[in-house]
Amino acid sequence: MAAAFSIRQADYQSASDAAALVMLLDAYASDPAGGGEPLSDFAKTHLVRELAARPQAYSVLAFEGEAPVGLVNCIEGFSSFACKPLVNVHDVAVLATHRGRGIAEAMLAEAERIAVGRGAIKMTLEVLSGNAPAMRLYQRAGYAGYQLDPAMGSAQFLQKWL
Repeated sequence: MAAAFSIRQADYQSASDAAALVMLLDAYASDPAGGGEPLSDFAKTHLVRELAARPQAYSVLAFEGEAPVGLVNCIEGFSSFACKPLVNVHDVAVLATHRGRGIAEAMLAEAERIAVGRGAIKMTLEVLSGNAPAMRLYQRAGYAGYQLDPAMGSAQFLQKWL
């Protein structure tokens, strides 16, 4: 029988939640799906304080007993067309030893519950095209490609480093 896990919103003021968040994000960053590089010392030291300083940010943690096993970071944005908030799921991380147990799906459901409570009209996320397990998860959770008019094609996620 699989061990039970619990899901809840992170408390950025809690030292144990802060440590869990940094540990989980570092594990994700170190994974090939997260770029294969651990977090910088700067990020490890400042991340939770910087998230806490932004009222538009929230995180969801998953625990197996007392052990942290999963993380979702969310950042609220704004839909100018709808004139309402939206939420970008910025990070989804589950320890490799705990994948395939429904933890990410449960965390996404909690992130969605919080987003609805904030009045958000949609959630967005990006996924690497080669990450088939994540793509299947997001499709199960109701995510789909973004487009306004099919004749104009699907949206592409781009970046520019500053």
